[in-house]
Amino acid sequence: MSIKRTAIIGAIFALTVCSAAWGEGDPAAGRIKADTCLGCHGIVNYKNVYPTYRVPKLCGQHAQYILDALTAYTNGDRPHSTMHAQAASVSDADRVDIAAYFADPAVCGKGR
Repeated sequence: MSIKRTAIIGAIFALTVCSAAWGEGDPAAGRIKADTCLGCHGIVNYKNVYPTYRVPKLCGQHAQYILDALTAYTNGDRPHSTMHAQAASVSDADRVDIAAYFADPAVCGKGR
């Protein structure tokens, strides 16, 4: 097997292992870390004051969607000053736990 082929196979393996570990999180730990999130996202039919829009439901969303959104807020790819501040204040590991919490309706609760 060539060195190039071995390197490609190794890279694919590493990415697979890393993405599997990244996708896992602790929903129970995420519940504690999501207290601030629930201040807005846990209120049924809550509307943000400015700009006025309905705050989205997070419970039951896919974990990867939550992770992508938090990363985009952190990087400034999604513009919202409050969400930028919130997302930037938590670690990558915390984001994974928060995403696991919201993705698990049994832990997250009914409705929100």
